[in-house]
Amino acid sequence: MQTALADFIRDSAQGREADRILRACVHCGFCTATCPTYQLLGDELDGPRGRIYQIKDVLEGEPATLTVRNHLDRCLTCRSCETTCPSGVDYHRLLDIGRDVVEQQAPRPLRQRLMRRLMIEVMAYRARFTPLLRIGQALRPLLPPALRRQVPVSEPLRRAVRVTSGARRVLLLDGCVQPGLAPQINQALELLLAPLGYVVQATPQAGCCGALPHHLSDSERAKEMARRNIDAWFPAIEDGAEALVVTASGCGAHVKDYAHLLADDPGYAAKAARIVTLLRDPVQLFADAPLERLRVTPRTQRVAVHTPCTLQHALKLNGAIEDILTRLGYTLCTIHDGHMCCGSAGTYSMLQPTLSQQLRERKLQALKVDHPDVIVTANIGCLLHLDSADPLPVRHWLNLVAADLDD
Repeated sequence: MQTALADFIRDSAQGREADRILRACVHCGFCTATCPTYQLLGDELDGPRGRIYQIKDVLEGEPATLTVRNHLDRCLTCRSCETTCPSGVDYHRLLDIGRDVVEQQAPRPLRQRLMRRLMIEVMAYRARFTPLLRIGQALRPLLPPALRRQVPVSEPLRRAVRVTSGARRVLLLDGCVQPGLAPQINQALELLLAPLGYVVQATPQAGCCGALPHHLSDSERAKEMARRNIDAWFPAIEDGAEALVVTASGCGAHVKDYAHLLADDPGYAAKAARIVTLLRDPVQLFADAPLERLRVTPRTQRVAVHTPCTLQHALKLNGAIEDILTRLGYTLCTIHDGHMCCGSAGTYSMLQPTLSQQLRERKLQALKVDHPDVIVTANIGCLLHLDSADPLPVRHWLNLVAADLDD
C-alpha cells in the first residue's frame, strides 16, 4: 500500500510505525473472512481492510468524522485478522494509532466521555471496584432478574496450599476486576502449581495491567500502570522469581505489549523487555509439567473449550487448553467456529451491547453443538459474558481442574 502521511504525524514515532504497517497491507481481503463484525454486518468499513483504509485516509490528512470513529469503535480488537493475514500486518497497533488520532479530531459527546472516564476510574482500580461490587452482591437478591444475572456470586476456593521445600518462585498478576469478581481463579492456580513445585510470590503493589485505559484511548494512563507494575515486579525478579503468570489471557496479551508500549522510555524499555520474556500464561507452565502429580479425577462428563481471542491470536496458544485437559483425562466436545470472538472484548460488551450480544449468541450456539456439560475458558471477561446469558455453567479451566483434585 502506498502512503503519503500528513505533516502532523509523518515524522513522529507513531507516523513511522503506521507507515510501516500500512505498506505491509496488500489489500487481499483474507482478513474479512475471520472478522466477527464483518461477518455480522457485511459492511467493508466494518472489517479490517475497510478500517485500514479509513485510518490511512485520516493519517494522510482527511478529516476524521463521527462515521469513521463509529466504524473503529465497532472493532473488537480480537486480532483474528492478524492470524489470517498472509502479510503479517500489525493491525492492532495501527488501530491504536488511528483511534488516538480520531479521538483528538472527532471529540465524543459529553455522555460518552463521562462513561469512558468512569470505567477507567472505577474498573481499573481494584480498591474502588471491589467494594462497589460487594455492595451489588449484597443487594443481589433484591435486583430484577435481568440485572441480577450481571452481578456474579463470588465462590472462593477454600483449600489449603501445601508448598514443598525448594519450590520455584513465580509472580502472579492480580489485576483489577478479577480479584473481586472471581478470586477463585488465582487461588486455583496456586493450588495446582504447588504439587508441581511452584510457589506464588505476592506483589500487592501491582494492579491493573493497563489494557482497560489503553483500549479506551488513555494511553498515558496505561503507560503509568505498566511502569507501576514493573516497579512492583522487578525486585522479585532480580531476587530470582522465574516467571510472571497471568491467568486472564486479555491481561497477558497486554503485558506482552509492554516492550512496545515503553520502547521510547529510557528508564523502562529494558525492564519492559525483560518482563515480556518472563511472561507466562498458565498453559505454558502446565504444557511440559508432570501432570500425574496433580492426581485429578475428572468429574465432569463433557467439556467445551472456548479459547479466548487473546489466547489464540495475541499469545498464539490456540489448542493448549485442550491438550492439557486431554492429558488429564477430560472428554472434550466438538465446537464450531472456534476462531470467532464471543463479543466480550473487555469493555466492548458495555459500549457495543447489541453487537456483543449477537456475537455471544452465535458463540454459545457454536460451543453447545455437541451438548457439553460445562464450558471452560481462560479469560475473566469471556467467562462472565458467556455465563450471564445461558444456564450452562461457564468456568475458568483452572477452576475445573482444581475442583477435581483428589483430596
